[in-house]
Amino acid sequence: MGDDSEWMKLPVDQKCEHKLWKARLSGYEEALKIFQKIKDEKSPEWSKFLGLIKKLVTDSNAVVQLKGLEAALVYVENAHVAGKTTGEVVSGVVSKVFNQPKAKAKELGIEICLMYIEIEKGEAVQEELLKGLDNKNPKIVVACIETLRKALSEFGSKIILLKPIIKVLPKLFESREKAVRDEAKLIAVEIYRWIRDALRPPLQNINSVQLKELEEEWVKLPTGAPKPSRFLRSQQELEAKLEQQQSAGGDAEGGGDDGDEVPQIDAYELLEAVEILSKLPKDFYDKIEAKKWQERKEALEAVEVLVKNPKLEAGDYADLVKALKKVVGKDTNVMLVALAAKCLTGLAVGLRKKFGQYAGHVVPTILEKFKEKKPQVVQALQEAIDAIFLTTTLQNISEDVLAVMDNKNPTIKQQTSLFIARSFRHCTASTLPKSLLKPFCAALLKHINDSAPEVRDAAFEALGTALKVVGEKAVNPFLADVDKLKLDKIKECSEKVELVHGKKAGLAADKKESKPVPGRTATSGAAGDKDTKDISAPKPGPLKKAPTTKAGGPPKKGKPAAPGSTGSAGTKNKKGPETKEIVEPELSIEVCEEKASAVLPATCIQLLDSSNWKERLACMEEFQKAVELMDRTEMPCQALVRMLAKKPGWKETNFQVMQMKLHIVALIAQKGNFSKTSAQIVLDGLVDKIGDVKCGNNAKEAMTAIAEACMLPWTAEQVMSMAFSQKNPKNQSETLNWLSNAIKEFGFSGLNVKAFISNVKTALAATNPAVRTSAITLLGVMYLYVGPSLRMFFEDEKPALLSQIDAEFEKMQGQSPPAPTRGISKHSISGTDEGEDGDEPDEVGTDVVDLLPRTEISDKITSELVSKISDKNWKIRKEGLDEVAGIINEAKFIQPNIGELPTALKGRLNDSNKILVQQTLNILQQLAVAMGPNIKQHVKNLGIPIITVLGDSKNNVRAAALATVNAWAEQTGMKEWLEGEDLSEELKKENPFLRQELLGWLAEKLPTLRSTPTDLILCVPHLYSCLEDRNGDVRKKAQDALPFFMMHLGYEKMAKATGKLKPTSKDQVLAMLEKAKANMPAKPAASAKASSKPMGGSAPAKFQPSSAPVEDSVSSTVEPKPDPKKAKALGVSSKAKSAQGKKVPSKTSLKEDEDKSGPIFIVVPNGKEQRMKDEKGLKVLKWNFTTPRDEYIEQLKTQMSSCVAKWLQDEMFHSDFQHHNKALAVMVDHLESEKEGVIGCLDLILKWLTLRFFDTNTSVLMKALEYLKLLFTLLSEEEYHLTENEASSFIPYLILKVGEPKDVIRKDVRAILNRMCLVYPASKMFPFIMEGTKSKNSKQRAECLEELGCLVESYGMNVCQPTPGKALKEIAIHIGDRDNAVRNAALNTIVTVYNVHGDQVFKLIGTLSEKDMSMLEERIKRSAKRPSAAPVKQVEEKPPRMQSINSNANMLRKGPAEDMSSKLNQARSMSGHPEAAQIVRREFQLDLDEIENDNGTVRCEMPELVQHKLDDIFEPVLIPEPKIRAVSPHFDDMHSNTASTINFIISQVASGDINTSIQALTQIDEVLRQEDKAEAMSGHIDQFLIATFMQLRLIYNTHMADEKLEKDEIIKLYSCIIGNMISLFQIESLAREASTGVLKDLMHGLITLMLDSRIEDLEEGQQVIRSVNLLVVKVLEKSDQTNILSALLVLLQDSLLATASSPKFSELVMKCLWRMVRLLPDTINSINLDRILLDIHIFMKVFPKEKLKQCKSEFPIRTLKTLLHTLCKLKGPKILDHLTMIDNKNESELEAHLCRMMKHSMDQTGSKSDKETEKGASRIDEKSSKAKVNDFLAEIFKKIGSKENTKEGLAELYEYKKKYSDADIEPFLKNSSQFFQSYVERGLRVIEMEREGKGRIPASTGNTNGEEVGPSVYLERLKILRQRCGLDNTKDERPPLTSLLSKPAVPPVASSTDMLHSKLSQLRESREQHQHSDLDSNQTHSSGSVTTSSSSTANIDDLKKRLERIKSSRK
Repeated sequence: MGDDSEWMKLPVDQKCEHKLWKARLSGYEEALKIFQKIKDEKSPEWSKFLGLIKKLVTDSNAVVQLKGLEAALVYVENAHVAGKTTGEVVSGVVSKVFNQPKAKAKELGIEICLMYIEIEKGEAVQEELLKGLDNKNPKIVVACIETLRKALSEFGSKIILLKPIIKVLPKLFESREKAVRDEAKLIAVEIYRWIRDALRPPLQNINSVQLKELEEEWVKLPTGAPKPSRFLRSQQELEAKLEQQQSAGGDAEGGGDDGDEVPQIDAYELLEAVEILSKLPKDFYDKIEAKKWQERKEALEAVEVLVKNPKLEAGDYADLVKALKKVVGKDTNVMLVALAAKCLTGLAVGLRKKFGQYAGHVVPTILEKFKEKKPQVVQALQEAIDAIFLTTTLQNISEDVLAVMDNKNPTIKQQTSLFIARSFRHCTASTLPKSLLKPFCAALLKHINDSAPEVRDAAFEALGTALKVVGEKAVNPFLADVDKLKLDKIKECSEKVELVHGKKAGLAADKKESKPVPGRTATSGAAGDKDTKDISAPKPGPLKKAPTTKAGGPPKKGKPAAPGSTGSAGTKNKKGPETKEIVEPELSIEVCEEKASAVLPATCIQLLDSSNWKERLACMEEFQKAVELMDRTEMPCQALVRMLAKKPGWKETNFQVMQMKLHIVALIAQKGNFSKTSAQIVLDGLVDKIGDVKCGNNAKEAMTAIAEACMLPWTAEQVMSMAFSQKNPKNQSETLNWLSNAIKEFGFSGLNVKAFISNVKTALAATNPAVRTSAITLLGVMYLYVGPSLRMFFEDEKPALLSQIDAEFEKMQGQSPPAPTRGISKHSISGTDEGEDGDEPDEVGTDVVDLLPRTEISDKITSELVSKISDKNWKIRKEGLDEVAGIINEAKFIQPNIGELPTALKGRLNDSNKILVQQTLNILQQLAVAMGPNIKQHVKNLGIPIITVLGDSKNNVRAAALATVNAWAEQTGMKEWLEGEDLSEELKKENPFLRQELLGWLAEKLPTLRSTPTDLILCVPHLYSCLEDRNGDVRKKAQDALPFFMMHLGYEKMAKATGKLKPTSKDQVLAMLEKAKANMPAKPAASAKASSKPMGGSAPAKFQPSSAPVEDSVSSTVEPKPDPKKAKALGVSSKAKSAQGKKVPSKTSLKEDEDKSGPIFIVVPNGKEQRMKDEKGLKVLKWNFTTPRDEYIEQLKTQMSSCVAKWLQDEMFHSDFQHHNKALAVMVDHLESEKEGVIGCLDLILKWLTLRFFDTNTSVLMKALEYLKLLFTLLSEEEYHLTENEASSFIPYLILKVGEPKDVIRKDVRAILNRMCLVYPASKMFPFIMEGTKSKNSKQRAECLEELGCLVESYGMNVCQPTPGKALKEIAIHIGDRDNAVRNAALNTIVTVYNVHGDQVFKLIGTLSEKDMSMLEERIKRSAKRPSAAPVKQVEEKPPRMQSINSNANMLRKGPAEDMSSKLNQARSMSGHPEAAQIVRREFQLDLDEIENDNGTVRCEMPELVQHKLDDIFEPVLIPEPKIRAVSPHFDDMHSNTASTINFIISQVASGDINTSIQALTQIDEVLRQEDKAEAMSGHIDQFLIATFMQLRLIYNTHMADEKLEKDEIIKLYSCIIGNMISLFQIESLAREASTGVLKDLMHGLITLMLDSRIEDLEEGQQVIRSVNLLVVKVLEKSDQTNILSALLVLLQDSLLATASSPKFSELVMKCLWRMVRLLPDTINSINLDRILLDIHIFMKVFPKEKLKQCKSEFPIRTLKTLLHTLCKLKGPKILDHLTMIDNKNESELEAHLCRMMKHSMDQTGSKSDKETEKGASRIDEKSSKAKVNDFLAEIFKKIGSKENTKEGLAELYEYKKKYSDADIEPFLKNSSQFFQSYVERGLRVIEMEREGKGRIPASTGNTNGEEVGPSVYLERLKILRQRCGLDNTKDERPPLTSLLSKPAVPPVASSTDMLHSKLSQLRESREQHQHSDLDSNQTHSSGSVTTSSSSTANIDDLKKRLERIKSSRK
């Protein structure tokens, strides 16, 4: 027992390793207990036992082993480190546990294995178990199979990889041990449960009895999809969810899961690939060429047997495919054709995507072979082409298929259409894009009109399939011209079609339509089902057949014509049915006469052939009138043109009649449904007249109209053939001219280039020079669209002619074609959506490429040439390559079929001789250009090998390879490259060069793609290995590419792919992924689809619209010729105008001018941005030098070539300075007219000018500076802001010139620097000028210091960068300069700072030497004697700041905040005028001039007025207070500094940089939250609100659209803004400072924000919107009530007027108004009613009642009525006294409305309330009812109307009016004549004068416009005079107002930006104002304290007398 006690003392780990089994048993038991006690899975305790676990399971003692297994299971289950032991433990379990006889041991072993799988180690476990299957011990094999089966059953096929298990299954079925076979059967059943029929092919070769048994078992399985019952640790929560669902009885997860999992397993994937190439018979290639068909058959049969293998290994099948293709194409024995087709089918099915590279070679051959009639051949060919289709994409073979569509053989046409139909079934809407659909539809539409019924049917089926796949919306545009019958047929076919997608889901036999699948089956479902026996398997088809209701048929007919992308730009997209008329039948002359007589006057038809020309002319006029009035649908176009063509028809001799006739043709074509049949009747006549001097223009107009109706391509072809079939050269030349113009107007789409070229060649050979010239012009226009390739067709012309053509082409160089202006207008109306529009030019491009005649060179690629290229001797190889290059060069454009060449060239890419590799690469580059987009089909066999060359060790070879790959990618797009495994295979190669080049290339290309093939995921594992590559460059490139992979694949997929990495690598990669996720760019938007076309002209065409807006003024001034350059700049040619006067028959004499007309700067969209990117990315040299080197000049030249006219560039870079002067003169001339161009090329212009600064010639320098002054003036007018790039490459060089010895130059430079501050923030200028102070040139130092002083003086201390301290220290250094001028300049600058900043300066400049300090102090003393203007300057800091906000926001050039910046500039430019400084309401400003003129005389009369007691008038005047504060000059210095700081902070609120803005807002918030500090904001409120809503506008327009910006940032910014505003609007005194205009804009911004749907989508969006709601309520309650009410009224008016405004917007404005109405009872006394009523008056003027009633909503009228009603209710009759600001009350609906309301309310109350009037405050005592009053007045007017009682009547009326001063006599006057009205008025005035005893006054004075004349008029006049003399007119109810007489213009609500402007000028002028205001107050308030006023009830006579006195004294 001693031993026992010994081991018992040992620690657990030693016990476990003890040799005594008991000790071990005890150790294991203890370990088990310990394991069960440890709660934390990450506890360090676990690691101590890591080494033991294998021992636990492999113990030799069976009893101990059992305990060990228990302990191991607990360990694996709970320890986080257990995964590390997987391999050794599982292999121990397999070898030492599974062979144990005890069942318990085996169970525990299996449990441990499953537990390892649960902790994510499935792969390692599976690997060990599969190794166990090779064990000789059957027990172990059985246990391993059982474990795998359980694992599969529990975890599912996603976790357990089936492929390796299925691989070994057949072997297991062959085992001698029954137990193994039985277990194999069980696992086969389990696998079948998961993948169903995909298991059949791999097991088809097992013993038939076993197979039968399996089949029986399989049938018994339940049909539902299996679900895993156990989950990995990472999926545990899923498990919980599943349980919940099951307990809830829902089986929803199942359906989804199935859709998710079933397609993943593809039988093909489970198969072993078979290598067959080596198994081909040795003599196969000889036999296949043998003469005897039997031998050929043998060879094919051998292949057929081999290709029956369902999966073939990848290899080089090129030769085999070529041999089979030859048999299919050339063999005469049809049986062999069928056999070869079967072999091709087998290859395609076995190789799948890997066959894709051969598809292009084979498809045309098979399609051509469809001419065979034998059914078995046809069937074999069909199967072959269908199988081949699945290996490639429709895009890749579209060229070949479309080429065959034009074949004459009907069988070929039919079978091709059927093939297209079958192909479409495999497509989805995304794989069948518009660009692909368009050419197919065009070809199929030809077929539906074919004579052969089978061709028609096949085409219908194909179109029907397309309709089903992509839906009507996408196909309809192409079916615009199809008649209803055919359209119905297409729809019928569409309903019968069953699509392939969803087949797999269907196999699950549930009614599981294919919804979940389409995305994935595109790759696997479609192909996966394609076993040989499954080829024709649309089994689940009928599921799809939900019958689409037929009702959709006819009504949709109107729509097909909608989107304007019908290929041909000229299509007239009219209403549906009309487009059919293109095929209108020809009518007989009788029918035509009958139809014409129905719509034309009878006389007109009779006189058509009258012999008298005047009658004919009259007849034409009638004809024209009739046509103009006719309705489109009723116009019988053919009948009308027949009538016109009737004798004398086109032989008409009188030119006037002829002109009319031609004009009518144009009218009919424009107004009617004009068909080609009608066109053919007239075109001949038109062409005949086109050369006529008098009628030519009319003929051209008619032709243009016809082209618009019948499409330009057709019209042009007809016209050209007619013109060249006649002899008249004038007609020919004019036809060509017309065509040149028409192409520009209609665009080039759909035109037949080949036909044109032959006609042009004929024209070039003409003897008449005019015809030749016109032909060359036409070529020039074509060049714009076709590009340089056009010249190739004319290379054999005579040299003289060729040079003319070249000259014409040269002029067109660098221009892009104008946007089509005709033939598209109708489309755009019919609602093309943006996307389609954007694609248009792109398609034009491809069309042009397609139209180029291509040469077939396959016959030149002979076998000798191919063998030469592969020769052993490198020289011969080189010869071969030279020959190939020669062939391609000669052919120019080639067809895609190039025979054996690809294989030969591929061999040369890995040639040992690098020179040959480079030559091959050059040839491949050439090949790409020559073949165009057709090069696609060679990507797999030739393109991928080029990528391999990127791994070459030589730099130049890699560079050549990269250039070649780019040239190819430019033609093919990226899709072909990314599809399949080829690219990932390349990336897999561990070649650092290859990896870094390839990743670099992908990083460049991926961001430009909108979508990528799913195969991109295959590259990800290799990308990860690159991230850990030994080579640093590879790692860097991989990191750069990471975000772009993520952009397409998404973070989840990428993260999932890290699963297979080692743990350490995984963590690193995941960290990188996180980082990349933050930098992940957004996918490019639709419009950026820059699939660049190889043809010169086509790429720029994409951007046409951008050049359109340049004004048309140039076109009328330039000489009349169709100059394409001009068209480019103007974007839109001046249509009709230019169509008439543009052609000049001979242009040779104009050569010189012709060169120089047109714009000098060409707008290249995004050109400047691209140049900046290039400079940032160091692709070009940074513009930074001491003297310009040649490479800089060359670089600039290159950059300019695309955007500066060639001739100007020659002048600019000429060696002679006089040419530079010329260039500058031209640039000055064009400055105004080409603003767009100048701004587009500004960076280049400035760079070129910097070069001029280095010239020695003064005249050039002077001229350059002159130009710069004009340029910067223009830029500031245009509100342009210099970019950093422009500034840094120009300002330093300009500053060099500030040190010029010549005074005049220095002045100019300083002037330019001054102007630059308007387009570039002064604070950014400062460092540049500071740099200039370090120059060796003392003049430059002095000038720079002076300039710095000026900047500080003008803009305050904030311009000093980086900090005022640092800047001043540097300036102070110069006080000790050797040069006197520099010293003075430095001192002056610091004195300037002192004036602004006070004594703080001494702190900032630091320590100075005694001498320097004394000089400075002396200078400061001297300057103190002069009065300082400091604070004014201090506040002037504002304008440039505002400007820098804008430049911050990078609103380069009229960005979203354009209106803001433009107004800022106005503010800036006007800031010199002091009157802008007071914010005075417009009413008070109107009569200033008159008042000023009379100032003197009025002041003399003052004493007369002083006697009256006017004191009380002054008491309630509170209005001026805020103004006084705003302009207050009594700032102490401290205060002015606070003001400038606040200005600066506020300016940053509107910054484009979110962080800057947030910081500024936080600072302001601090101020607002502290009551004592909040006062500092007073006077800045408007300015702050303006900055705020500028920021709101910036967020709305820019930040929200910027996908790169984190939306959290934006939410944060919104929160700051809203928080700030809420703080502000809680402080009532500040809130009331907000003016109307600002409030209007603020409310606009807030309501827009509330309606922004993008915000709602954000996480915290709702919170933001709630806060805005709260804020709006605050604004309504706390603002000045007059201002906010006025603002809301104006806002409502604007929103109702704006068509773009949403009804929701107006509704919210009205809700705000309702809230204001609810507040009115409390606020009515603080409201300036006059102003509100004026706003309502304006509103009612803009929206009279009738117009309001027409509004969709009744809310506006109800809101207005409610507001008025409330005001009436609150004010009573007094409200009528508040109409003083309304200019002409008679016109106002408002007064009448108020009167009605008042009367209504009086009628209701039955008594009139007391009315107090402004005039006499008399009280009306009588309560006469309305009827009484009316009767009384009627009586009076009757008297006035009768002769005898006139005077009596007038007297009575006068008495009545005097008694009831506010009585309304308007209704009685309104119906009478003007004379009677003026008579009554004059009569009343006479009586008035008589009563006053003043005698008559001349009738001309006074008021004659029908207003009542009463005391009020004089009262108002008196008010003016009082005001003029500084006495204010105050009434208790409202603030003072100007007179009625001065008739103020209706004051518009000042916009907030005007407010800002006046704020700025206020601040700026504050000092001067101080002095002025002293004077003013002396004048204005002179003896204010002494004056007294009569009380408000003073009697009227007294007032009148005073007025009379004033008047007489002035006389």
